[in-house]
Amino acid sequence: MSAHASAAARRALLADTAIDVLADHGMRGLTHRAVDRAAGLPPGTTSAYHRTRQSLLTALVRRLVERDQAEIQEAGRRAGAPRDAEELVAGLTAFAGLRLTGEGRRRSLARYACALEGVHQPELREILVPRDNAARQSVEDFLAAQGLADARARTVTLLTCVDGLVFDRLVNGGAVSAEEVRRLVAAALR
Repeated sequence: MSAHASAAARRALLADTAIDVLADHGMRGLTHRAVDRAAGLPPGTTSAYHRTRQSLLTALVRRLVERDQAEIQEAGRRAGAPRDAEELVAGLTAFAGLRLTGEGRRRSLARYACALEGVHQPELREILVPRDNAARQSVEDFLAAQGLADARARTVTLLTCVDGLVFDRLVNGGAVSAEEVRRLVAAALR
């Protein structure tokens, strides 16, 4: 492995570990030392790659978005465009489930912590701006196929509402039910 590839792999490891530290310990627990410990690396390794906390946080957010987008793109490609409202409900419910369990839960916790931090740090907010991706496009295409002229705006509203349910369940526990998503889809189709 070249020195450049090795440095890139180390940066990815540090960013992934920082996501985990943030998910486990919150924004106050995200320190260079905590990342070193969690990654099993010698003290000072994280600060050698990210001199400031801001640099570490920016790397974390970039990696979080990269991983989320890869997952969303793949989910959109696999699922394709929903053929009917029930397929859309099933897809959105399954996606919410992924965001609430395992690795997806950890990234969701980190994402929401970073979103709140972005209120005070516009550069983080800019990185976190929702991106176009295959999954979002399949929802928009489905809504447009139903004859809705404002399909893009309705897609944003629908996905924001599903995201709100995910946030609520992260904070209060529980799962996002198909019935809740069904009501959101029905509202988007009205």
